[in-house]
Amino acid sequence: MRGKRVLLIVGGGIAAYKSCELVRLIRKAGGEVTCVLTEGGQQFVTAMTLAALSENKVYTSLFDLKDEVEMGHIQLSRAADLVVVCPATADLMAKMAAGIADDLATTLLLATDKPVLAAPAMNVRMWQHAATMRNVAQLRRDGITVLEPDEGDMACGEYGPGRLPEPERILAAIDQQVSGRTERTSAGKLAGRHIIVTAGPTHEPIDPVRVIANRSSGKQGFAIAGALAGLGARVTLIAGPVSLPTPAGVDRSDVETAREMEAAVAAALPADAAVLVAAVADWRVDAAASKLKKRDGPPSLSWHPNPDILAGLAGRPDRPRLIVGFAAETDNVVAEAQAKRARKGCDWIIANDVSGDVMGGENNAIHLITETGVESWDQAPKQEVARRLADRIADALD
Repeated sequence: MRGKRVLLIVGGGIAAYKSCELVRLIRKAGGEVTCVLTEGGQQFVTAMTLAALSENKVYTSLFDLKDEVEMGHIQLSRAADLVVVCPATADLMAKMAAGIADDLATTLLLATDKPVLAAPAMNVRMWQHAATMRNVAQLRRDGITVLEPDEGDMACGEYGPGRLPEPERILAAIDQQVSGRTERTSAGKLAGRHIIVTAGPTHEPIDPVRVIANRSSGKQGFAIAGALAGLGARVTLIAGPVSLPTPAGVDRSDVETAREMEAAVAAALPADAAVLVAAVADWRVDAAASKLKKRDGPPSLSWHPNPDILAGLAGRPDRPRLIVGFAAETDNVVAEAQAKRARKGCDWIIANDVSGDVMGGENNAIHLITETGVESWDQAPKQEVARRLADRIADALD
């Protein structure tokens, strides 16, 4: 980053204190930082702190007469190599998405002709709110890079996605932007790609009340869909019955049964890649038209195999370039997954041991199985597994 110039806009949230560490890391890497501190940001960090760390003047007001005589806000917005918003609060991103310019920070963002990177930080419910999801999707369509937030404990006492990414991760994203190592635009490495993701369980009806189902929360599949969208892909998420918010920038189709999921996958083609995470029921029964009564004793069920969505997709003439399947196993995890990869005809299989608290849990440890071998990843939050897998998919498609 030596010689690169970053304009850092510090929003008003408790995570603003981490912007100080980000300034230090950018300076240590050889970059130059000019800070813009919003009115809200001033409630958490001081201009003096940022000035000392950046060794540059900190700007706080649009109405600085000396600078504005020289059109200072225009000069600031275009003198940097990259504009970074950290933390990007829900309010700031809403204004960015709507094109509002009512203070120095938002005016700079509207006037800049340079790439913009936003690092969100907010309460989990604010991040998952439909309005925030719409705003993030719009920003990504506008070519702004919006990082996926981290997941974990928050200052408000809640747990979930919405934590500011750690400064080291933000620095890596900044370095990638300003070094020109990405061949694609700031929208991400997967801009222009279409990827299908399936997630969650399927429900096969026994009668109008009862179903056959798998124990899948959909969390890993939804995280993967969000991470792929974060790299600029057009993502079609085909979701079984789960109560999860749609990730930002993702097109979602809800289904219930395996046959409905198979049809939705076919309808979503063509695609560059498919990541089939869903836990699809292997069997279905002839469903009764009326509720089966307990007093009548155990019902006699007529079983039928469900379609093999993964194998069927792999065998199509219009199959995606890259097909990734998932194998949830309890015994001989790697060996079973390797056999499944060969049997299904997919390119990669992601194997994980579900004998513990994985189905519905927050963490996952996986084995990435490809034609060339097995790569084992240590246990990590599902969001982090998703980000790492999305990067691997982007590299493979390139």
